[in-house]
Amino acid sequence: MEEKSGNHAEVYENDFVKTFSDSRGCYVVDKTRDGNLPAIAVYSDSLPGAWELAMLGVYDHGIKIATHYDKPGDPKSIEATVMINVANPLGNPKIHKNIPGGAEHLEVYRQEVVEGIHDHWINPQEKKWTYTYHERLFNWNPSVDLNAKNRGLMLPEGVDQIELVVKDLERDITSKGAQATTWIPSADPLLESNRPCLQRLWFRALENNEGDVVLNLNSHWRSRDLAKAWFMNSYAITDLQGKVAEDLSKRIGKEVKVGSYKDVSDSLHIYGNYLEEYKGHIKNMKERPMDGRVFVEGTPMWEGFVDTIIETQEKLIKDPDYNKCKN
Repeated sequence: MEEKSGNHAEVYENDFVKTFSDSRGCYVVDKTRDGNLPAIAVYSDSLPGAWELAMLGVYDHGIKIATHYDKPGDPKSIEATVMINVANPLGNPKIHKNIPGGAEHLEVYRQEVVEGIHDHWINPQEKKWTYTYHERLFNWNPSVDLNAKNRGLMLPEGVDQIELVVKDLERDITSKGAQATTWIPSADPLLESNRPCLQRLWFRALENNEGDVVLNLNSHWRSRDLAKAWFMNSYAITDLQGKVAEDLSKRIGKEVKVGSYKDVSDSLHIYGNYLEEYKGHIKNMKERPMDGRVFVEGTPMWEGFVDTIIETQEKLIKDPDYNKCKN
């Protein structure tokens, strides 16, 4: 066992894996063979703790690799396949201070995913978006060509998969088929870019020792920007998890609590052109406690965060395109 300073970390190592643990949780990385994509498992109670441990794990143990987004002279990106387990995704602390765009952008993005405020931006014929996660989850429709007139949609109206998830669990709380997918195999592979990173949500209701219903959520992602997208993605998806639990609770007449959030990314990466920008953040994550980098409920800084969220909600009611230039 090797003792580390700063966050009082401990490192365990054997022939197969290396484990790093501290007050935030832990990550385990496999000792992969040359040419194999590294695999990392992260365990934490909170979203901020999980994000920091994932950043450290990928930064220190990911493989360096070029991407099709690289510009001449860009350093290689760092990548791994990563499973992140957050035991209490709606718990405290819930928000990291280093999210891109701050509280305002976070709330806009949450409403984009959960409420669908930007579904009207989908218009690939005008070189606009080809999808939103909200559209694929709440209005999924097969297509033969997303760039065609009417985006080549094949059904007269889309499928609300989240409604079907709730109905499935209402019918049978033990169901293992409560899932929603985003991929359109007849259209997405034909696109050169702008294909969904999120692939699937899988909801699983369990009963705890007190007899409560607990709703767990697994999410599966094709490719993911760890530094600038993971936290916002996870914040929005776990908000959706809470809303599904609330809806299910009303339908079955029994409280449904929010359980764990597990997040699997085939390619979780830090882009090479971000590495210099994030060196200071990585150093702080390694050397300083996380307390100063999160919003803690009940503190003046948390109240300021909440005030910004409320102001953003009011602006979005007046104009759904508010903050468009930042998206």
